[in-house]
This record gives sequence, structure tokens and C-alpha cells, in this order.
Amino acid sequence: MKAWICLPLIALALTGCAGKTAYRDSCGTQLDAAWHELDLAKAEGFAGTVSYSKALSLLTGAKTQQQFEAFEGCTNKAEKARFYIRESRAGR
Repeated sequence: MKAWICLPLIALALTGCAGKTAYRDSCGTQLDAAWHELDLAKAEGFAGTVSYSKALSLLTGAKTQQQFEAFEGCTNKAEKARFYIRESRAGR
């Protein structure tokens, strides 16, 4: 295969790899923060709230997505979970 034909294919392959890992750090950071915040909410006695349950469910889903390298979905779920944790701690 000619080199000029391979270059666009290599660039396309690298772009695909970069897109897949773009949210990797954000996913890990958001998950760590959310689990910590969830532990605090539980310690403060908010574990029985509906918002706490929603957050726990979202974090479980986010962790699963992280394991399957679906980092963008993981990040989105972890961010939503953190919202529900704040709601829980506010008594809502």
C-alpha cells in the first residue's frame, strides 16, 4: 500500500483512540469524588432519602461503564449522581 494512502488511515485510527479515552480521567475523578460524597451523606444520616438511592444507582451504572471503557457515559452518570447527593444532603 502506498504511504500517502496509509497516512489518512493512521490518522483516523488515532483519532478514534483519542476519542475513546477523552473522558477517562474525568470519569475516574468524578467517580472518586462522588463515592466520597456519598459516604459523607451516609455518615450524616441521609442514606434513606430518594435522592441518595438515585445517586447510588447512578454510581453503580457509572462504575459499570468505566469497566467497559464507556468513559463519557461514566462521567455523565457520576456528575448526575453528585447532583443527587447534594440534593440528599439538602434533605430533598
